[in-house]
Amino acid sequence: MSQSLIHKYNVAGPRYTSYPTVPYWNIDTFSLAQWKASLKRSFEESNSSEGLSLYIHLPFCESLCTFCGCHKRITKRHDLESPYIKAVLKEWHLYCELLGHKPKIKELHLGGGTPTFFSPEHLNFLISELLKVSNLADNYEFSFEGHPNNTTEAHLQTLFDLGFRRVSFGVQDYNIKVQIAIHRIQPFENVKRVTELARKIGYTSVGHDIIFGLPFQTEADVIETIRKTNALMPDRIAFYSYAHVPWIKGNGQRGFNDDDLPSAESKRLQYETGKQQLEAAGYEEIGMDHFALKTDSLFKAMETKILHRNFMGYTASKTQAMIGLGVSSISDSWYGFAQNVKSIEAYYHLIDEGIIPVFKGHILNSEDLKIRKHILNLMCNFETSWTDEDLTFEELPEVLIKLKEFENDDLLQFETKGVAVTEKGKPFIRNICMAFDLLLQRKKPDTQLFSMTI
Repeated sequence: MSQSLIHKYNVAGPRYTSYPTVPYWNIDTFSLAQWKASLKRSFEESNSSEGLSLYIHLPFCESLCTFCGCHKRITKRHDLESPYIKAVLKEWHLYCELLGHKPKIKELHLGGGTPTFFSPEHLNFLISELLKVSNLADNYEFSFEGHPNNTTEAHLQTLFDLGFRRVSFGVQDYNIKVQIAIHRIQPFENVKRVTELARKIGYTSVGHDIIFGLPFQTEADVIETIRKTNALMPDRIAFYSYAHVPWIKGNGQRGFNDDDLPSAESKRLQYETGKQQLEAAGYEEIGMDHFALKTDSLFKAMETKILHRNFMGYTASKTQAMIGLGVSSISDSWYGFAQNVKSIEAYYHLIDEGIIPVFKGHILNSEDLKIRKHILNLMCNFETSWTDEDLTFEELPEVLIKLKEFENDDLLQFETKGVAVTEKGKPFIRNICMAFDLLLQRKKPDTQLFSMTI
């Protein structure tokens, strides 16, 4: 990739796990009543046909990883597990009462934080109680994030017995200097142990998360990390760009100096080198920052163009509605977004009062819905079109003018009432989506809200 393109397009931009992006939510006019109405509408439209997705945020971690941008609470107090799980189950019952019928779950994911901070017994209680008031869709998919240092055979077996078949392990990088900088020290042997245990038990999809652009990280570090990863051949790999956003996460991302981070050119070289290694090992690039073997459901979803993207990242199971449980979780009814309170104490208080613990959100208007479809098409399929009148909007001519610049740089090509991103343009997909982002175009942020795109 030419340095001139990197310099031109390496700007702050959203990762588009939603549209509108969170900073552009219209929180002043949002209300809990609006959120409830939008979710009920979506549930009535889609529950019988496809079911819903469920994300459960388990926020506790025993130590702070300084690369992490997730909402977490650092503690070694495991007596906090039971009260939190009971509160999550109360929240689920509040949603079940609102919806009026047994929800059908198509997809369930445990994220964090560190889900394996919780004991196998507590996780078993959480899932078992949740399923007592739910139905399961055909071909449902349960998944969880495991920490290689504390995921035990009991964790893996317990969750497998509950229906989990997919697990992802956070690797980040194997160089000890990088691990010390990000406060995430875990040897290859730990990752190898849990990967092999998961396969022995019967998990059909084992994933590894790798990050490039970390402090002190070099191209050689990425090569060695992916060499070790390829030795284990996980079914899918998330190869993420480190999002340096200390103005949002405070001290959590200040365990090192900005000068310790690789330059934009070095960072991009890390990705391109890693991508070549992964493709040589048989992995296919999926959307942005993801790779999968051809046997994995994520690749099959891309091939059949049913790949979906939401606040959980890329998923092979598209549902119209996604409910997030636990502190800071974000829910999506398709017609609206809602985020839970971030304080555990405030969360407990609202749950005890019988109130769904949402504190902000956004109800999408007709323009939002059209732009959302375009951005989803681009992020998942690297193409979009406006042949359907439902995908045209007043400012489309202005968007097309912006897209011409990408065409001039051979990053996309125009088709009949549509555009397709070229192979050369895939690394710039966030920039291309930004051309459709009318809210971002109308009101450029005064301060940096997003990580850099390259």
